[in-house]
Amino acid sequence: MSSLSTLLATFFGVGRIRFASGTVASAVAVAIGVLLVLAGAPAIAAAAVIATAVGIWACDAHCTKLGICDSSECVLDEVAGQWIGLIPVAVYARPLDWRPYALGFVLFRMFDILKLWPLSAAERLPGGYGVMADDVLAGLITAAFLTAALANGWI
Repeated sequence: MSSLSTLLATFFGVGRIRFASGTVASAVAVAIGVLLVLAGAPAIAAAAVIATAVGIWACDAHCTKLGICDSSECVLDEVAGQWIGLIPVAVYARPLDWRPYALGFVLFRMFDILKLWPLSAAERLPGGYGVMADDVLAGLITAAFLTAALANGWI
């Protein structure tokens, strides 16, 4: 399974890591996110939108090949969601402060793992939309919390 959709859905093989592939993908996304934040808010926002759009197609195609609704190998959703969650770091011009990245990572993973409503409902959308939607929402919620923390000087 070395098709383009598999390569992208697994984020170049990160999703094939057997233990905590979603967490590993989020950590890799934060590392890349630092570079995107340094490039500015438009760069990380554009990367998140592109990852989301590509992820809908790639994760749908990969899961269809496997015959699984939401394969744990699909981690492009974590990448997109994590990047969405880090947009406030760029907006508040804190690219070299590690604390917002750490908080963004912890919040995103917490929301993604707990899958409270509306994330649990979004996950039931069909195909690649369901794979991506819960992580996009987790990223948006993370961004809201991170914005509040940055705007109020809590971090």
